[in-house]
Amino acid sequence: MLKIMKTLSLTIMTILIPCSLWGQTVLKIGYVDAQAIAASSTEAASAEEQFQREMVVWESELQSLQIEAEELITQYQTQQATMTPENMAVREELIVRKQQEFQNRAQEIESLAATLRQELYQPLMEKINSIIEEIRQQGDYTFIFNSATGVILSADESLDLTEEVIQRLAAGGL
Repeated sequence: MLKIMKTLSLTIMTILIPCSLWGQTVLKIGYVDAQAIAASSTEAASAEEQFQREMVVWESELQSLQIEAEELITQYQTQQATMTPENMAVREELIVRKQQEFQNRAQEIESLAATLRQELYQPLMEKINSIIEEIRQQGDYTFIFNSATGVILSADESLDLTEEVIQRLAAGGL
């Protein structure tokens, strides 16, 4: 814990001291709880309702596939004693195919669900990001972080050193 505090203090001093020594503008940092913002939105509730309606259909489909596979297994187990080796092999293959069908569809639905969630929430996220950027500019904030993740949500682009690092790297490093 002490090591973390020392590292955090050193990081803050590394950022703040050069700003005050060189007379640059004051570093102003803000943060938001993006989850609380989204949770307070009626648009988020509407998007979640729409998402859940679609998920009910997909979950029902998966449940049907699972029941089919379980029924095949039950039939196999009850009839196994009277089956020929060839029939057993055919039934085992059928069970494996049905289980694979279930797994493939489950993965497909997982992908579809992620895409749908993204599509439903994208307009809200764009609106939230625009508001955060507007607040950053109006309040002269240098950075605004998401308090839950520590991710920079908005930053003064003049502080982006990416291009300088790329140029120096291309020039041979240090």
